[in-house]
Amino acid sequence: MEQENKKESGQSGRDSDPQNVAGKGIVLRYVIPALAVACLALMLAGSWFMYRTWDFLNVPPEKEGREMLFAVEPGQTLWTVSSHLAEKGLIKDAKRFRSYAQAEGKSGKIRAGEFRLYTNMTAPKVLTTITTTSGILHKFSVREGLNWWQTAEVADKSGLTTYEDFKKAVFDPELIEQYSIPAKNLEGYLFPETYLLTRPRGDTGHALVETMLSEFFKAAEKAWPEGLPSPKKIHETVILASLVEKETGDITERRTIAGVFANRLRKGYLLQADPTIIYGLGEDFDGNIRKRHLRDKSNIYNTYQHRGLPPGPICSPGLESLKAAINPEKHSYLYFVAKGDGSHYFSKSLREHNNAVRKYQLRRNRKTYRSYN
Repeated sequence: MEQENKKESGQSGRDSDPQNVAGKGIVLRYVIPALAVACLALMLAGSWFMYRTWDFLNVPPEKEGREMLFAVEPGQTLWTVSSHLAEKGLIKDAKRFRSYAQAEGKSGKIRAGEFRLYTNMTAPKVLTTITTTSGILHKFSVREGLNWWQTAEVADKSGLTTYEDFKKAVFDPELIEQYSIPAKNLEGYLFPETYLLTRPRGDTGHALVETMLSEFFKAAEKAWPEGLPSPKKIHETVILASLVEKETGDITERRTIAGVFANRLRKGYLLQADPTIIYGLGEDFDGNIRKRHLRDKSNIYNTYQHRGLPPGPICSPGLESLKAAINPEKHSYLYFVAKGDGSHYFSKSLREHNNAVRKYQLRRNRKTYRSYN
């Protein structure tokens, strides 16, 4: 009992030691303020970080916006794109932009293309634009009935490629083989359509031509819904469809004209189609067919001298001409002559045809007559 009292007395004595109490007071006097300062510093740092984050997401780089065309190349990473955005002043901080894109799950969704951005766009708006939109789309419109060099001129004027790059792609043997086309060029397969395209990069001619080839085979699947025939059959159909396209001014006559060509081919008659001669004369044709052109056997496209279909298509036919060539109208017509208003007069005999030629061609009113080839 006395020992316990001594222990208690001793413990009590140490607690009541003035020096010990003073030491603890000194420690507390310095520790508590230090902790408070540290906590305050953390709070201030957190607040500053939150403010910087809020500012980055909500306040654009500039109040008065400037338009900029921003290109993202195929295969570019988020790191590269964010760095370029910061360099151009479209975002304030590349590192924060990367972190934000990753947090939003969009780091791998940046699209290649050309985008119209502004310096008064917020970072989230910039990210949304380059990950969910197609960017700037360029219109490239090709009408039915153009041959490859006319199409190349349209492509050149569009600014999406050059005439020479387009021509190079049209005659590219690897591209021809890739699509199993039995020809030396892609004439007839440059599908006429109005395209809305992002600006192609790299080999621009190749990119544009391949887009048109892809569109052709989409149309072919519609023309042959039960399945595509052999490449040879497709090619023969495209040749016939190209003649129908060039001879048709009135769209309701497509199947009738296809039927005339089918009848003449079956009987072994010369097709005698002026557009084939014109195509064979090439880029130097001046607009007038002369007698010497009709007699020229060296022109392999001259269907006044060579029987059967010409060796290749003479233009790019549209879907309806393809369908007409696949399913020509059944009739007994062997001839047709243009009436000057886009329509034709169809004849079953040469005598009837010659009368129609005198009426609609030899005695035509040159002021009102129009050629639709």
